[in-house]
Amino acid sequence: MAATAPLRDCQAWKDAGLPLSTPSNEACRLFDATLTQYVKWTNDQSLGGIEGCLSKLKAADPTFALGHAIANGLILIGTGSSVRLDKELDLAVKTMVEISKTQTLTRRERLHVSAVETFAKGNLPKACELWEQILQDYPTDMLALKFSHDTYFYLGYQEQMRDSVARIYPFWTPDIPLSSYVKGIYSFGLMETNFYDQAEKLAKEDSDMLACHNYWHWALYLIEKGEYEAALTIYDDHILPSLRGSGAMLDVVDSCSMLYRLQMEGVSVGERWQDVLSVTQKHSRDHILLFNDAHLLMASLGAGDSRTTQELLTTLRDASESPGENHQHLLARDVGLPLCQALVEAQSGNPDGVVELLLPIRHRIVQIGGSNAQRDVFNQLLIHAALNCSSGIHKNVAQSLLMERDALKPNSPLTARLIRRAAAVHLLQ
Repeated sequence: MAATAPLRDCQAWKDAGLPLSTPSNEACRLFDATLTQYVKWTNDQSLGGIEGCLSKLKAADPTFALGHAIANGLILIGTGSSVRLDKELDLAVKTMVEISKTQTLTRRERLHVSAVETFAKGNLPKACELWEQILQDYPTDMLALKFSHDTYFYLGYQEQMRDSVARIYPFWTPDIPLSSYVKGIYSFGLMETNFYDQAEKLAKEDSDMLACHNYWHWALYLIEKGEYEAALTIYDDHILPSLRGSGAMLDVVDSCSMLYRLQMEGVSVGERWQDVLSVTQKHSRDHILLFNDAHLLMASLGAGDSRTTQELLTTLRDASESPGENHQHLLARDVGLPLCQALVEAQSGNPDGVVELLLPIRHRIVQIGGSNAQRDVFNQLLIHAALNCSSGIHKNVAQSLLMERDALKPNSPLTARLIRRAAAVHLLQ
């Protein structure tokens, strides 16, 4: 198979201390190719792309348990499908578990299978515990490191996202494949916990699967500066086309978040919500991540689709009341539902209701996951609502929030605009 770098066969994996339970050298190489692309966030056509590699991997050894684990794990980590609604995925996870019972596997491989099965059930914290067990004994297991890192991100576990890499970082010597990307993973955890100087030292170059998300960050910078037309141009030229082409959940939330921020700034986004809704509508019953739910709701509200809005809220409420170990469903009652209802109140023109719902949970919103930059849309929502409140008490909330934001983000043009707006209505002395 064509490749830009040598891919590890059975012996190479064994030499690395990470033996794979398959007799197929081709399966080992394809596993490496898939893992490499996942870590780099790229679809390398010289390797056949992730989907192409997974298809060939299963053909090379249909009973390769870790091959099934990476295939199912990648679908689950994408948060666009769940075993609850996707019968094909449910069968694939069950097949993976059954295959693992018939094979002679290493303890590391059994833990991988168990972690993916646990993630599929929605118990994300437990899945991370299982991946951490692997990393204690096999600190250079990149699959365990990357799956746990991404899952900590979804959980909003910022310190764990940083420290899980800190524990294994010394073992990643430059001769180990993908070691440079461990620097990038570590850098992100450091940045999210405000260790900016250390993060900068470890920063890595961008990758093509994140190109659209990088455009999103660029657009946020333009919104921050008040250059709305330039931000909309980036949206139209890069973000929306990527959403239409991929339908990936990262592109979904980026699109929703950007349009919502522009609307809060008083910018008309025209019919753009309709384009987003055509992608988001089918996910209204997923309830895989509360972070996703809130952004999907932005789309149905923005597009004026009351049926999809009601479907999302009703099924989320049902999920919050269902028994089981699904972490996101357990969190829905106290955080997810109030957050979603706040978005509804904002759309209905009830800023006092937004503040009453968001203010008590604002320090818990980190639990729905996402990065600091992504979750800032909810901070902005609370500030905008407080500025528009009729209640004198809530107007004082706006003053407090703006002072806090200015202290945390000095020299922010967006904060300065909001402070000027507050002063114009005599909120600030």
